[in-house]
Amino acid sequence: MNKPVAAVSLKMYFSQSRTLQYCRELKSLIASEEGLIDNVRLAILPDFLAIPQAAEILKDTNIILGAQDLAYEDRGAFTGEVSGADLANFGVKVAEIGHAERRTIFREDDDMIAKKVAAAKRNNITPLLCIGEPEKTSPKQAAKLCIQQVRSALRYATPTEIWLGYEPYWAIGAAQPASPKYVSEICQNIREGLPELASLTILYGGSAGPGLITKLDNTIDGLFLGRFAHEPKAFLEVAKETTTRK
Repeated sequence: MNKPVAAVSLKMYFSQSRTLQYCRELKSLIASEEGLIDNVRLAILPDFLAIPQAAEILKDTNIILGAQDLAYEDRGAFTGEVSGADLANFGVKVAEIGHAERRTIFREDDDMIAKKVAAAKRNNITPLLCIGEPEKTSPKQAAKLCIQQVRSALRYATPTEIWLGYEPYWAIGAAQPASPKYVSEICQNIREGLPELASLTILYGGSAGPGLITKLDNTIDGLFLGRFAHEPKAFLEVAKETTTRK
């Protein structure tokens, strides 16, 4: 079992000032929880504009700084994109790739996602590769689709470490997450179906919140949170629960 993970993406919900205040509050809360950071990997993924200052706030905390995306090339005529090389220089260690919103709203295809995974590896950034089935189906069929998504994303490069963010698309933003039994069975099948990946961390997202991790099978290494962790205290609560993954 990999060291458990509690990660949060702030998407584009917060202003820059609120994002930085979130980082300060989280830093303070973690400092008061002796030993917590030794038992769980905490990661925060703010928007691009907040990354330089967030890096400064979090630099002595062991909280992992992540990015919500990265360009598939490091340099060139790519208007509006953000280079993985620059993210790495700011201390970014994890980059989210292939989220359902990127695949649907921004029309990122499988080839684009695979190129971004290669860019992450090139810059020593761990990809947080988001996978999931568009519609609710059988756990076996959902796992098969997810495994296909992973193998497609690794067509150009296989990073030393990979985080998988399993988020059934139909559960993202839903009032309730997928059932623990459904999620557990799918993630068990995903892990068993990818024996060639030696260092694989599986996270569940999709309306994930406090109390959920304790109901999931131990094949799942943690949670990838969204709006339920918009308050640092809620994120801390989940982080404490995630230590049960040991």
